[in-house]
Amino acid sequence: MKELLKRKRLRLQDYDYSTPGAYFITVCTHQKQKTLSRIVGAIHESPETELTEYGKIVQYYIEQLSTRFSLSVDGYVIMPNHIHIILIISETEDARAIRESPLREQTRSKISKAIGYVKMNASKQIRQKFGVAHVWQRGYHDHIIRNASDYENIAKYVAENPLRWELDCFYSPEE
Repeated sequence: MKELLKRKRLRLQDYDYSTPGAYFITVCTHQKQKTLSRIVGAIHESPETELTEYGKIVQYYIEQLSTRFSLSVDGYVIMPNHIHIILIISETEDARAIRESPLREQTRSKISKAIGYVKMNASKQIRQKFGVAHVWQRGYHDHIIRNASDYENIAKYVAENPLRWELDCFYSPEE
């Protein structure tokens, strides 16, 4: 039998993503479809994102994170085909990974649970309202923010992401 291809790990091995700190998260839409927002305004006019109905649903769940989990959303942007979120975990209480199902020998961190909450609930509502089968790509990308300089660069990147839309690696011309 051929050996099955193994997926590349997205998470830093042996790192507890419930540890207090700052995290930069990127979540992409299914097949990078531009369903969450539109970029309006010319580059020289400081373009902004205009949320679609999908994007408004996603925004609602992002804004619920700090009430559902002991973390805070320090910044986010909802782009046409992806979202960037800066999450801050400042508490040490309940900051360890917990077991989910006894059938799944896997732990889920606070970050994983928070992103899962956004993806699952937004998908459910979008599916109910619009009949869409797939909203997100599998998983998400993360970056552990290591220091103040790293944080400043990432916060600037998030804030300026609409300015770079045409240069963004996610961009593809309209069909």
